[in-house]
Formats: sequence, C-alpha cells, structure tokens
Amino acid sequence: MPELALHDLTRYVEDNIGSFHQARLASLERLNLQKILKRKNPYLFRAKNILTAQDFVKTILDAHLSSQEETMFGDFLEGIAIFACAQVYGGSKSAAEGIDLEFDDDGVHYIVTIKSGPNWGNSGQIREMKANFLKAQRVLRTSRTNLHVIAVNGCCYGKDDRPEKEGYLKLCGQRFWTFLSGNEHLYTDIIEPLGHRARERNEAFMEAYAGIINRFTQEFASEFCDQDGRIAWERLVELTSRMHQVELG
Repeated sequence: MPELALHDLTRYVEDNIGSFHQARLASLERLNLQKILKRKNPYLFRAKNILTAQDFVKTILDAHLSSQEETMFGDFLEGIAIFACAQVYGGSKSAAEGIDLEFDDDGVHYIVTIKSGPNWGNSGQIREMKANFLKAQRVLRTSRTNLHVIAVNGCCYGKDDRPEKEGYLKLCGQRFWTFLSGNEHLYTDIIEPLGHRARERNEAFMEAYAGIINRFTQEFASEFCDQDGRIAWERLVELTSRMHQVELG
C-alpha cells in the first residue's frame, strides 16, 4: 500500500480551495432579499425583539450564508477525501446513486457516502442512505460473485464511538481520515493548507458582503418599515404566510 504524500495533498488543497471561495462569492451575489424573507420565520425574529432594519437583514443573511457554506464546504471536503483515497487505494468517485467513493482493500470492496459531520440527517434521510447502500451492494454482487462489500458512512469531523451500525459502519473524524488514507494524522494535517490565501479571499468576500448588507437594508427599510422607521411586522407575516386569492368558477 503506497503512503499518502502530504505535499501532493497540500498542492491539491491549495489548487482547489479557491473554488470554495469563488462559490461563496457567487452565492452571495445571486441573493434576493424577497426570496430569503419568504423562507424565514417572522414570528421568531419578532420574539427576539429585533428593532432595526440592519440587524434584521444581518441576522437572516448570516443564517442563510451559514447553511450555504456548510453545504459548499462539505462538497470540497468530499473532494479531498476522494483525492487522498485515490493516492493510497486507487479509490474513485462512484457512479452509484447516493454513493460518493468506492475502493478495494485487502479483499474488501468499500462503498462510502461522505458527510461533513455526524449529525447530518434525520431518520428518513438515514433510511434513504441505507437503501442506497443495499441497492449498490446488490448491483456489485451481480457483476462480481461472492464480492465482500462493506458500506461506510464517512463523516469528515466529529466523533462516534459506536461505529458499527445496522448494515454499515459510521466512521467519524480521525477514524474516517485514517480509514481512507492509512494515515492516522491526516485529520490534523489537512488544517494548514485549508488556510491558503484565506485572508485575501475573505477580504474580497467581506467587501461584497458589506455591499449586500447595505443594499438589502435599504430595500428592507423601504418595503418593511413604516413611516416612523419601525419594522412593520404585519407586512413580513403577510409576505411569508398570506394565502393567494383563488377564484372559484
């Protein structure tokens, strides 16, 4: 089994981390205030006693961006995991539904679905993952008789000290990175290259972010504040919850 060359992994991260920052910026530039507002709970923000347009806009924008960034960075971490596994075990991106990575080691064929952290899904989503595992195993065993297939839910960070689940393994944090690379220190080794040019890239993002805050604040004040400058909560509730009038023939 070849060892993972850390300089190759570092080069991969540094060459590709820019795509994450570009995706962050592109997501920010595509935002539409009305669309974000329609997905938010106005009752919650009223209960939190938010009084100014800027505070309201910043709160909803930060919540939206946090969710978006978690998804985008999860995709980037998946790419790192597949790259590392490819260097050591010849692993590759899977074409099977719901499966991210496949590789062979010591007579075992592993099918892996990769998530950012351990608390990624509800019971329905976990059932769907297990169904995808079973489907992939059936297909593989049809073409390769007596193939020993092990399904793995890999989580890039976090802990789970009971990795053996019903029908699959759940490997989190250090366990996951060691499993796909054979390097028990990889989970800490990848931290440093992730910061490659982070300051300058974040400065560009924050400049665009400030512009969005200012523009959305002006738009929000115009549409959802009364003549005294106070937030008109009734208008927000109507935006998110008012029924469309339906004409009956």
